[in-house]
Amino acid sequence: MTTARKSTRSHTAAQTLVSRLDKRTARLGVIGLGYVGLPLAIELAQAGFEVFGVDIDEARVKQLSQGKSYIQDVPTAEVRDLVRKGRFHASTDFAVLKKCDTVNICVPTPLSKQRDPDVSYIVAATQEVVRYLHKGQLVILESTTYPGTTDELLLPMLSETGLEVGKDFFLAFSPERVDPGNPNFNTRNIPKVVGGVTQTCTDVAVKLYQQRLDHVIPVSSTQVAEMVKLLENTFRSVNIGLVNELALMCARLKIDVWEVISAAATKPFGFMPFYPGPGLGGHCIPIDPFYLSWKARASGFEARFIELAGHVNGHMPDHVIELVSEALNMQGKAIRGSKVLVLGVAYKADIDDVRESPSLDIMEKLRERGAKIEYSDPFVPSIKFAGATMKSVPFTAANVKRFDCAVIATAHKAVSYSKALTWSKAIVDTRNALKGKKSKKIVRL
Repeated sequence: MTTARKSTRSHTAAQTLVSRLDKRTARLGVIGLGYVGLPLAIELAQAGFEVFGVDIDEARVKQLSQGKSYIQDVPTAEVRDLVRKGRFHASTDFAVLKKCDTVNICVPTPLSKQRDPDVSYIVAATQEVVRYLHKGQLVILESTTYPGTTDELLLPMLSETGLEVGKDFFLAFSPERVDPGNPNFNTRNIPKVVGGVTQTCTDVAVKLYQQRLDHVIPVSSTQVAEMVKLLENTFRSVNIGLVNELALMCARLKIDVWEVISAAATKPFGFMPFYPGPGLGGHCIPIDPFYLSWKARASGFEARFIELAGHVNGHMPDHVIELVSEALNMQGKAIRGSKVLVLGVAYKADIDDVRESPSLDIMEKLRERGAKIEYSDPFVPSIKFAGATMKSVPFTAANVKRFDCAVIATAHKAVSYSKALTWSKAIVDTRNALKGKKSKKIVRL
């Protein structure tokens, strides 16, 4: 059900909320204090608001209450300062939402084993919001999801309270665009897209974000805002799938795909470079396109580009295993019984996030083939692997020399891959980290 879009600017509830936002007297709530919710909560608190963060993870809440951050992009000093000033509170008790004039929902949206959207976290969070929804409250969903979620899932739940959307309460969607580890773009300066169920909902949501964020872009509906996020990440997934397929093709043709891309990138128009790799990682690109293809299937439309890109990208770890086999064969060794060191388990360079990391897939596939696996990553001291805790191997000559093959799966700036080449018996480079290096020990993606 889509509510008719009409201006309700004259409603007192909206005017009251806008006034409280302008005066910084509004109290703000954020549900989910992960990579999206915590940076947002800290930005809003730094704008002068009193912010209440809610998370079901007691360990997280305890750390934050002590002024400690567990997110790389959020300095502990900032959290400590805001906690000390009483501008940021972390809690596991959803009852704090009674105090809040606005609530941002920033919870995970994983895929099921069948690659269908799992919106259970959104539903659970919204059920809590319903318990404490009051007149004049603004609710914004930021979790990535399929087009229609806000209007078709959240709106009916919130409307069961008897309050009227656009008049008594306000509902909008604004996609998160967090890029962990990016030194140039953060929550504050990344343009913020927002679409409300009604025009007033949009206006009030825009007003909230304008209190701290540099650029806010209103769109005509929640569905448009939901589709924006999926387009952005599907664009990347499809183009990465294309260049991964090109890498496989170039390998057959004995052509250096990295040189091809570098040369093509000299064209000043009509081309944008994407780079091959061992697979997709993170919470967005490997997952979001399937939200879109699921919605397309539900509408009787086959999203063939998305499915094909997912197939190509999903099989890149298998190709890496073939490259490892090739590197070991040069030494007269098989994968079974060989010692393999994976360099980097974070899903991208210079961060500590291992969500959906292709490194983990590579490690598991090598283990299944009988290899003895360890890893080295300066950002990730330990991981859960094969039912146990595995600790990072210090990056030293003595350690690297213990292995029959090293695999560069994540190219951290802090790691000297030239040294890795010198120390290793064989090395598989999936990230072009050894660009320009010539050695018979290198097997390149």
